[in-house]
Amino acid sequence: MIWQVSSVLAFIVTLVFNTLATTGAIGGRTTAAISNAFPVVFTPANYVFSIWSVIYLGLLAFVVYQVLPAGQRNARLSLVRPLFVLSCVFNSTWIIAWQNEYFALSMLLMLGLLATLAAIYNRLKIGLKPASGSDFWLVNGPFSVYLGWISVATIANACVVLYSAGWTGGGIPWSVVLIAVATVLGLAFLNQRADVSYALVLVWALVGIAVRNWGIPVVAYSALLGAAILVLVIGLRGRRPQLAVPSRG
Repeated sequence: MIWQVSSVLAFIVTLVFNTLATTGAIGGRTTAAISNAFPVVFTPANYVFSIWSVIYLGLLAFVVYQVLPAGQRNARLSLVRPLFVLSCVFNSTWIIAWQNEYFALSMLLMLGLLATLAAIYNRLKIGLKPASGSDFWLVNGPFSVYLGWISVATIANACVVLYSAGWTGGGIPWSVVLIAVATVLGLAFLNQRADVSYALVLVWALVGIAVRNWGIPVVAYSALLGAAILVLVIGLRGRRPQLAVPSRG
């Protein structure tokens, strides 16, 4: 019960910090304004960040589910509640660091969040074991989307850290390499975990990168190519693997 309540409280605190950040109440500027201050090509268009609404709705569903009787009986959730609380700590402290432009610290916190979400992902064995409908929508799906977005955000955060430190090397070729890395990540998760949710997040981000950098053809077309490859592979799979062999419950 302690971890169930802690999960609820940690999520509420995270929501509060994110709300404050989006209004500029922390540090005087919004999260997006700080991001847009750097000419980082890998950053997607502003509309792409609306994915946070999807992420938080998914996490809200998870938080509510894990305190309900069905969630209390779900042994998988006991494996990840402490890690979920830790992920909320990393998320909230990242906001504080980012809003105050402590970019090196924000990078460390982002890596901590990424590692924590990866641990949750592995403990849930997403894509490795059959999932019921409720588990897919209330547990697996939310964390797949969250991990997918934080994978993208980690790359973008690293670019900001390098730029703020005075490194301007690489330019467009480096951005194309990062787009290729994101595409390979999506392909890896499709191949190893059959995780369409994760891959679709990368498609969303890559299209957003193309939109933001439409004036730089090589970047825009590379991002669209990466997105098209992922969509093609998803289409060839022709199924939602995590629901393909549902278990009872």
